Amino acid sequence: MAKKTETAKDTSKSATHATHATSPLATSLRTHTCGELTGKDDKAIVTVCGWVNTRRDHGGVIFVDLRDRYGITQVVFNPGTPGFDQAEHLRREDCLQLTGKVRPRPKGMANSNLKTGEIEVVSEKLVMLNKSDVPPLEVDDNVVANEDIRLQYRYLDLRRPLMQKRLQIRHTAAQTARAFMSSQGFLEIETPILVKSTPEGARDYIVPSRVNPGKCYALPQSPQLYKQILMVSGCDRYFQLARCLRDEDLRVDRQPEHTQIDIEMSYVQIQDIHRVVEGLLKSIWKATLNSELKTPFPTIKHEEAMLKYGTDKPDIRYELFLHDVTDLAKESDFQVFKTVVQSGGIVKCLAGPKQLSRNDIDKYIAFSQQLGAKGLAWMRVTNGKLESNIAKFFSEELQKKLVKQTQAKEGEVLMFIADKIKLTNQVLDKIRQDIAQQHKLFDPKTFVFTWITDFPLFEWNEEEEKWDPAHHPFCMPNESEIKYLETDPGKVYCTQYDLVLNGTELGSGSIRINRPDIQERVMKVIGLTQKDLERKFKFLLEAFKYGAPPHGGMGLGFDRIVALICGTTDIREVIAFPKNKAAECPMDESPSDIEAKQLKELHIKLDVVKK
Repeated sequence: MAKKTETAKDTSKSATHATHATSPLATSLRTHTCGELTGKDDKAIVTVCGWVNTRRDHGGVIFVDLRDRYGITQVVFNPGTPGFDQAEHLRREDCLQLTGKVRPRPKGMANSNLKTGEIEVVSEKLVMLNKSDVPPLEVDDNVVANEDIRLQYRYLDLRRPLMQKRLQIRHTAAQTARAFMSSQGFLEIETPILVKSTPEGARDYIVPSRVNPGKCYALPQSPQLYKQILMVSGCDRYFQLARCLRDEDLRVDRQPEHTQIDIEMSYVQIQDIHRVVEGLLKSIWKATLNSELKTPFPTIKHEEAMLKYGTDKPDIRYELFLHDVTDLAKESDFQVFKTVVQSGGIVKCLAGPKQLSRNDIDKYIAFSQQLGAKGLAWMRVTNGKLESNIAKFFSEELQKKLVKQTQAKEGEVLMFIADKIKLTNQVLDKIRQDIAQQHKLFDPKTFVFTWITDFPLFEWNEEEEKWDPAHHPFCMPNESEIKYLETDPGKVYCTQYDLVLNGTELGSGSIRINRPDIQERVMKVIGLTQKDLERKFKFLLEAFKYGAPPHGGMGLGFDRIVALICGTTDIREVIAFPKNKAAECPMDESPSDIEAKQLKELHIKLDVVKK
């Protein structure tokens, strides 16, 4: 008959009587973690706790790899020794406490891939802390379950060493950020989570007030207004690892709630903020990757970025530039191009590598149509001339001009999109990224940052026929262009800047408007009446009347920073409990129905037809 398994009630004695309890992570239940024992601990009596990672029976001798957050320790059970009978019935993810003596592994059996690979623990006592059902997913980095299962059983998914490593990197990055910002004289100040609903570019999450019937709070999309008010308050250097909540459609780098490193400074110009941010990121990269970032980061004006890359989030690790050839297209006999130009569109192209086959070109034609373009035209450089079914519409002189302007080399393929400006840039940007990925035009291990500056303050909303803020309505316009606010808003550029890393936007910022008269004028351009201003921004405009200092700052996407450090663009991989693509949490089943009693207390009646 098997011996009765010991219970957790017996564990304190076993740990207390163990020797060599020198680990700083020792507790009353363990002397060491599963990731720290080495040859220096030979002959020590130790107690370790963790989960059964694997169990192997080798001719009557049982080996168990015990795993915790810190690593894996191999435990040996010899026949007839205490715990052997229990070890015969262990299953994956059983939670154990094991006490035994450390010894070197037999010659030739060391595992150089593990920090603990030169030793093993010969079991003298096994305590079953908790049995495990058969796990619905493998706690194994090499066997990754689908996303729904991972999120439903996130507590198991997070046990995987890779996920533990990512959480550790996130912790290191957060603590490094706090230490750096503190060293620069910044105060970490929390701003409210229940706030007034104000327009910031996305839908608000709304929280009904029980004690104020019919009224609601919003959850903050960002701490924007409050950090500006902190500048008015005299807190001239503020930062916060702020939680931001936005009710918007999801993608791999977007979640309903995310964290940003929020920064605001008084009495500064753009270069002062850039210098602090670059120092912050240097510290984070050094602490997490032991990598030295080269500063200052290069700067590209928004207009140049759109011209050369088709996006304000350019990946500048490779030179595959777009070229505006609208003027040359107008001189051709190709009616498709001429019609687009006459209707106010543009013609742009890029020179794809000579390795592009006809099948590749056909793929990009279909790809461009999927993205909304009418099609894609192309010509290949052959013996200094251009060849394709549209080349005949371009004179020899025009062909030479095209080759010269695009700097296309022999064998390369010019790919053209002719459409509205925004769509043309979007399509060519996507094609550029795909070509770079397929043809390995960059080193995926490199990190190339760039500042994008000189943004327009407004953008025209064609559907609603009105001006919207291109970023948010608190960016200070360039002083020389303030005069155009009412007469020609499209001419007004501002102090906004974005920070981009490898084609991913890490954050945005600006020098803020600190004068109530300018702030009111900007708000009126985007269609807010005086009544709207009073209702939405009265507290901000009122604060500006009392000597608001010049100030600026930015918010950096902390989840995106950590994801890129970890080698992924999916921020769900570095958030402990993310939502899925439907903004749901399969683990806790949120969002969920609310009981009628709660709705009544909140003075809410739902008018929703249930599926």
